Amino acid sequence: MSFLIDPALLYLGGRTYAATTPAEERTRANDLKVAARTMAVFYGVSVGLYLDQEWTKPIWRPVRAKSGRDWMINSGVTRFDAAKAGRRTHKLAAAIFATYPVWLWLGMRGRRRAR
Repeated sequence: MSFLIDPALLYLGGRTYAATTPAEERTRANDLKVAARTMAVFYGVSVGLYLDQEWTKPIWRPVRAKSGRDWMINSGVTRFDAAKAGRRTHKLAAAIFATYPVWLWLGMRGRRRAR
């Protein structure tokens, strides 16, 4: 997971849930349960990567990142020095993490409107 990939995955996950879940099961309570579980996984893994938790190595090593934070920030596309991340970078990361539920909600909502 990375800051470049996560929003798209969350949006597509929401769209997939909305498209494959029968309308009678799409209650507010069920949608909230699915959203909470999805966000728990995304936050657990993504924050773990950003904080360079040891258990995340199997995720970032195969993509040739230098660390979990390097993968989250650069996604193999950009070349920011993740090792020198300071306060501003951490604040920006927190702001990006704060948008994660919005991406999921947009995906879930988009399909509901199409019905």
